[in-house]
Amino acid sequence: MSLDSSSMTLIVHAVLAVIVIGLIIWSNPAIFRRPASGPAFSALEIIYYVVGIASVVLGWYFNIKFVQQYADGTGNVFTGSGSWWQFISLGYANPAAGSASQDYTIGNVILLPLFTIVDGYRRGVRRPWLYFVSSLFTSFAFAWAFYLATVERQRLHEKSRQAVAA
Repeated sequence: MSLDSSSMTLIVHAVLAVIVIGLIIWSNPAIFRRPASGPAFSALEIIYYVVGIASVVLGWYFNIKFVQQYADGTGNVFTGSGSWWQFISLGYANPAAGSASQDYTIGNVILLPLFTIVDGYRRGVRRPWLYFVSSLFTSFAFAWAFYLATVERQRLHEKSRQAVAA
């Protein structure tokens, strides 16, 4: 079975997504371990994970449809048919799409890294810039939900410490 360049690009993106998520967890073992007391996950943390995973599934559904519809399997994945350039250009194909795309771009490329890096370092999260990197391979909503789940996980640990101290 032979894979064309577009299919290979999707596979590489999936592998990179798993690697970056793994690096976040590996970099922050104290945050991602089970709290000393109380539930393993809070309801809010579960909701964040469910929403994040749903966004990846939906996003990848549309990414795969894009590759199937536009990629010819022979072009350059950066500038050819089915490329990232074409993908981004189609996000601005009409005023409605452009409105949504500019909002997403500002949120993902400026606000997500700015907030997660500043807030993450304040909270003691190691390598908080990886949340932005994860958005490049998963989705903006996943990266945001994963960061919020991390903050919620920290809250669970703090609550657990207070319960043990009492």
